Amino acid sequence: MENSQKGFIPVMLTPFLSNGNIDYPALTQLTEIYLQAGSSGLFANCLSSEMFELSDKERIQAIKHVIKVVNGAVPVVATGTFGGPISQQADFVKAVSDTGVEAVIAITSLLADEKENDQIFSERVFDLLKQTDDIPLGFYECPVPYKRVIKPEQLADFVATGRVIYHKDTSLDLAAIKQKLKLTEGHAFGLYDAYVVHAVESLKAGSAGLSCIQGNYFPELIVWLCDHYNDNHLKDEVAVVQQFLIDNMDVMHNVYPVVSKYFLQKRGLNISTFTRRNVGAFTPNVVKEVEKLFDDYTALRSDLNIEVFI
Repeated sequence: MENSQKGFIPVMLTPFLSNGNIDYPALTQLTEIYLQAGSSGLFANCLSSEMFELSDKERIQAIKHVIKVVNGAVPVVATGTFGGPISQQADFVKAVSDTGVEAVIAITSLLADEKENDQIFSERVFDLLKQTDDIPLGFYECPVPYKRVIKPEQLADFVATGRVIYHKDTSLDLAAIKQKLKLTEGHAFGLYDAYVVHAVESLKAGSAGLSCIQGNYFPELIVWLCDHYNDNHLKDEVAVVQQFLIDNMDVMHNVYPVVSKYFLQKRGLNISTFTRRNVGAFTPNVVKEVEKLFDDYTALRSDLNIEVFI
């Protein structure tokens, strides 16, 4: 997903009905909102999608639904590894690839246990590459079941195969990101940073874009930042946006994704706050914090003249 223009890849939510089934009309509307906001791609079937709480059948159905709604407008990537022997993971990678995604994402922490070393991890990656034909792959340093961060030298070896085109980085380490970018330069490959605290610096360093949960509150703001991060005429506004994201990190991560679904309700999306994952209590105090976030964002959006569709 290499592109000279910086892009935003939302980590998609899965809307549910109150009975716990996937709400496909809401998923359609949510997908359209991401697109209308200017997203340059979509990451379906990820942690924000509650992927570990979905069955294999639901994972495939949800990915197919997103691809149908997108209708070729932007590329879609989706997770395809959920543990077990590499041969089993390879089979599901092929099933996800058959849906029409641009790349299938491998969860780094499901290719090797926490106790297993980097050599074992690398061996598993190359085994997965071998068993998945020519399917383009990517990585996601998902924090569940634990976070395994790929070292820059490892990533360079994987990208050099020509098979790895995408990386969602959650290292929170700008120096490591710069090293990853340096060692993978010249390849058809994009690193998308999940950590908005250093979003502007990461974009300036050469990241292909951002892939962060903040896009499940205000995707148009993340797109705006990707578009203007290096605009000297708007450097004060860029600094304000960066600080806004930093100041509200805790609010947006607390009881997530319930909070983001509530935020989207306030924006006008017909989505329930139902989640299959136990993320904690959505207390009156949390509600108050999200409502303040909504008011503050509404004011910021107005100041920046950002158009919204809901």
